Amino acid sequence: MRFNCNKITFKQLVCVVCFLTFFNTQAQLLQEKTNFTKQDTLRGSITPEREWWDLTYYHLDIEVKPDEKFISGKNTIQYKVLKPNQVMQIDLQEPMEITKVLQDGKPCTIRRDGNVFYIMLEEQNIGDINSIEVYYKGYPREAKRAPWDGGFSWKKDKNGKHFIATSCQGLGASVWWPNKDHMYDEVDSLLISVTIPRGLKNISNGRLRNITLNNNDTETWSWFVNNPINNYGVNVNIGDYTNFSEIYEGENGDLDMDYWVLSYNLEKAKQQFKDAPKMMKAFEHWFGPYPFYEDSFKLVEVPYLGMEHQSSVTYGNGYQNGYLGRDLSRTGWGLKFDFIIIHEAGHEWFANNITNKDVADMWIHEGFTAYSENLFLDYYYGSEASADYVIGTRANIQNDRPLIGPYNVNKEGSSDMYYKGANMLHTLRQLVEDDNLWREILRGLNQDFYHQTVSSQQIENYISTKSGKELTAFFNQYLRDVRVPTLEYKIENNMLKFRYVDIVEGFDMPIEIEGKNNRTWIYPTADWKTIPIPEEDINIDRDYYIYSKKL
Repeated sequence: MRFNCNKITFKQLVCVVCFLTFFNTQAQLLQEKTNFTKQDTLRGSITPEREWWDLTYYHLDIEVKPDEKFISGKNTIQYKVLKPNQVMQIDLQEPMEITKVLQDGKPCTIRRDGNVFYIMLEEQNIGDINSIEVYYKGYPREAKRAPWDGGFSWKKDKNGKHFIATSCQGLGASVWWPNKDHMYDEVDSLLISVTIPRGLKNISNGRLRNITLNNNDTETWSWFVNNPINNYGVNVNIGDYTNFSEIYEGENGDLDMDYWVLSYNLEKAKQQFKDAPKMMKAFEHWFGPYPFYEDSFKLVEVPYLGMEHQSSVTYGNGYQNGYLGRDLSRTGWGLKFDFIIIHEAGHEWFANNITNKDVADMWIHEGFTAYSENLFLDYYYGSEASADYVIGTRANIQNDRPLIGPYNVNKEGSSDMYYKGANMLHTLRQLVEDDNLWREILRGLNQDFYHQTVSSQQIENYISTKSGKELTAFFNQYLRDVRVPTLEYKIENNMLKFRYVDIVEGFDMPIEIEGKNNRTWIYPTADWKTIPIPEEDINIDRDYYIYSKKL
C-alpha cells in the first residue's frame, strides 16, 4: 500500500485541518518564543550555582488554603557538595516569594534575580551532606487551561467541594514550590506533607506515610517517594476522594495499583480503569518492569485532562475511550482504549524512569510515549492494528519545527515530537527487521538508563549500537530537520529508477517495495539508481514515514 500525500480529497483535507486544530490543544508545551532572555538561560542551563551541588532529598511541607488560593510552608533541601562554592541557586517563580532560608538554624543572605534566588552559604566542604530550609509563601499562578499553561487548578466538584490539582510540565515546578528546577538533577527521594482543611484528602506521589489530625480543623497528609523523581512529576491533588485498589502480579512481584476518584465517580472508575492493569501487562512486556514498584502505581482523578506525575498519574478524560472521546488516528483503533490511561502511564517508563536532561530533548518523553499507544494495540490486537493506528496519526504532523529544540533555555522542539516521533520509531522498527531485537532495545533502554537523566545523543547512540546500524543521518533527518524524505521514482522498460529528495546529507534509508508477485528492498540515496523490475507499478511499504512521488 502506498502512502502518498499528494492525493487527498477536499473532505479529507477538512478532516485533517480539524484534527490539526484539535491536536494543537494536546501538546503540553506550546511555547512560540524565539528570542531568549537572561531568565530563560538561568532557568534552562546548568549554571555554576547549580553544578557544584547534587540533590539528595527534599521534604516539601506546605499548607494549602483553598478558600484563599494561598500556600505557604518550607522545603528542606539536602545536598552533597561536589566542588567549592558558597552560592546556591534556588528557583521560585513570581509572584511566589521566599521569606527566609536557614542553614543549621542560622539565617542566610538571599539575593533575588527575577525567578532565581541566590542563597549565600557558609564554606562548603567537598563530600559533605548538608541541608537548608527554604521558607516561602504566596498566591501561586492559577492554571487557566491546565495542563498546557500550568500552575494550580482551583476548582469545585459538582457537590461544591474543593477540587484542586497542580500541573507544571515545561513551566516548571518552581511555579509553586522552591527547588533546583532543572531536569538534569533528580532528587533521590522525597517526602511531601500537605496540610488541608479537614474533610478533604490530598493524594501525592509515592506511598502514604501518615495522616495527622491537627487542632485547627486541618489534617496533614504525608507521602514518601523512595525513587528519584523529576521536579515536574511532584504533585498535589486535593478533593473529596474515595479509593479502590488491586494487586498486579508483575515482573518484579506484586505491584499495588491504587485508584483515587471523586466519590460519585466510583462505579464509573471501577469499569473504566480496567485499562490500567491491561496497560501494565502490555508495557512490562515491551519496556520491562514498572520502574517504581517501591512507590506503587496510582491513577488520580483531577479537574484537567491528565499528566504523567510519577507514581501519581493524573486522569481527567471523562471516563471514556479515545482522547476525550475522539480517535486521534481516525482509524477506529484509538477508541479501543482510554487515551489518558495508556499515554500518561506510558510516561512512567519514558519521562519518569528515563528523563531528558534538557527540555530541548523532550521528544524522548513524548515520542516514545506516543509510540507506546500503538504498542498497546500491538500487544492486544496485533501488528496490523498497531500500524493502522500509528500511520493514521501522521495526519497530525505539521513538520513546522525540528523535534529537538534549542538547548540551555528551557525550550522544547515542535509538538510533532508526539506523532512524528512515534512514526520515526515505527519506521525504525522496520529497519531493525527483528521484533525480538526491537523489544530487547526498548527494554534495554529502560534497564541501562534506569532512573537516569539522558540526552538525545545518548538515546541515539544506544539504538545505533544495539541495532548494529549506522543511524546518524536517520536521526538527523527526523529529529533535526523538518523535511520528510520523498522517494521519486519512475518505471520504464521494466527498469525502476529512483532517488531521495528533501533529505539531509548521507540519508540512505532502505525501504521495501511490493509489486503484484514479489516484495523487495531498495536502497535509495540522493543519487539516481536503476534496477530491473518486472512490474508496471509498485507500492511503497506504508510502514516507512516517507512521501513518494511517481514521475
